Amino acid sequence: MSKRDYYEILGVSKDASKDEIKKAYRKLAKKYHPDVSQEDNAEDKFKEAQEAWDVLGDDQKRQQYDQFGHAGPNQGGFGGFGGAEDFGGFGDIFDMFFGGGGRRRDPNAPRRGADLQYTMTLNFEEAIFGKETDVQIPKEEECETCDGSGAKPGTKPETCSHCQGAGQLNQEQNTPFGRVVNRRVCHYCEGTGQIIKDKCNTCGGAGRVTKRKNIHISIPAGIDEGQRIRVSGQGEPGENGGPTGDLYVVVQIRPHEFYKREGDHIFCEMPLTFTQAALGDEIEVPTVHGNVKLKIPSGTQNGKTFRLKEKGAPNVRGYGHGDQHVKIRVVTPTNMTDRQKELLREFHDISGNQPTEEQHDNIFQRVKRAFKGE
Repeated sequence: MSKRDYYEILGVSKDASKDEIKKAYRKLAKKYHPDVSQEDNAEDKFKEAQEAWDVLGDDQKRQQYDQFGHAGPNQGGFGGFGGAEDFGGFGDIFDMFFGGGGRRRDPNAPRRGADLQYTMTLNFEEAIFGKETDVQIPKEEECETCDGSGAKPGTKPETCSHCQGAGQLNQEQNTPFGRVVNRRVCHYCEGTGQIIKDKCNTCGGAGRVTKRKNIHISIPAGIDEGQRIRVSGQGEPGENGGPTGDLYVVVQIRPHEFYKREGDHIFCEMPLTFTQAALGDEIEVPTVHGNVKLKIPSGTQNGKTFRLKEKGAPNVRGYGHGDQHVKIRVVTPTNMTDRQKELLREFHDISGNQPTEEQHDNIFQRVKRAFKGE
């Protein structure tokens, strides 16, 4: 299946400026982000927009895409040899013909920081009503001693004399295709393009230190098990001035001894005595929103479920409330007094040992039909 045109994906013209492309990408990323979009194919559209931005947002990649399209040397095309890396630098042949640069990464270019994940456990009511809280997480931050350079105060990193700051070393070799140039990460500077001779005593040359940081988290009402909260800009710091990553808070919810939850609906069981079920009653049912009265009609059977409208959990996206479903459990009396037993025997003698006609139709007829295979 052929790929869609990247300009078409972002909805911009081929002469669009970089700012216009960036604006179009951000709009699509916000619309189709899997954490917020309800569309079935949101994740695919998000990845498609991300792929388009990765190419059109980079001047060199965009130039090669405009010239070669999806089949360009840096778009994974010109296949048939198992990929450039698998063929001992076969991809570098195209660098010789087309000016290169597409596969090389500027070691000093801005790079986005990594995302972090934190698991938070809430009790049942906290997930229903939400809460404001602070969490303390370990995260890397820029070293204040060296301002992130990794060099001792008063000194600065020097350009690597082996790769001349490129972060890569070129190695020529003869192949059946002719002489090609293989590019490898410079092992002298580890691909950074810089050498730190006098390292910072605080961070040891890393330019970062790990600290525990308090971060405020807003838990929305109605959040459910396994859902994530994105806290923008609270991940690892970027490199070379790149943007900071995000923090994702994954929610776990402790089970409740009385309530069970499925989506926005809450379920519970209420015990009734034999007489309450037979004669009817009005009972009080606990809900997360407070106790409510529930009228039990006479002749209520064990397992009967009643619905309390909008007494469930609020929808996390703000679309109203779910319901609470109350299942009746008729409790058989135990440890009865002699008088209670006497009254039950009297009731038994009056009503006989057979179920009512209605019960007969509802239960025994279904059993007979099941035996007959109807």
